[in-house]
Amino acid sequence: MSLTFTLPALSLLSIAAWRDISTRTIPNSASVAIAVLGLAMRTTEGWYELATSVGAASLLFLVLLACHTRGFLGGGDVKLLTALSLGLSPVGSWNLVVATALAGGVLALAYLAMQRLHARRPTLPVRAGHNTLQRVLAVESWRIRRRGPMPYGVAIAIGAAIVLLHAQEG
Repeated sequence: MSLTFTLPALSLLSIAAWRDISTRTIPNSASVAIAVLGLAMRTTEGWYELATSVGAASLLFLVLLACHTRGFLGGGDVKLLTALSLGLSPVGSWNLVVATALAGGVLALAYLAMQRLHARRPTLPVRAGHNTLQRVLAVESWRIRRRGPMPYGVAIAIGAAIVLLHAQEG
């Protein structure tokens, strides 16, 4: 795995995760940039590698689309996972799905624990002098209390970071 894909992808994933936390949207530009980077990298590795990545990404897209139509995943999550898989081998795509699912499970457990914690204590109001991080944490606390959706882009970013960084070791 090339650092020319890994480093920009990790930067774009951190932006996507932050936007998912703050607005519950994943920017299309992040998914498109990751897809273009991945396709360019796989092209340099050979046409067969590119074709297998496109095939695996297409299959993953169909499975994720079915999950999206049932309300299990958001559209941004589908786009981001598919874009990432374009830069990975089929085995790398499988590792991405597994690592993302595990990160999503940990995130879900954290949200369940925070729901229990918030049920026991009142939250503080957001004041005008608070910085962006404090405001986002206050809004996230509000979402948790109301059992809003999790920012699954965070789980995708963590899963992808694990896969991409592990590929650098090998």
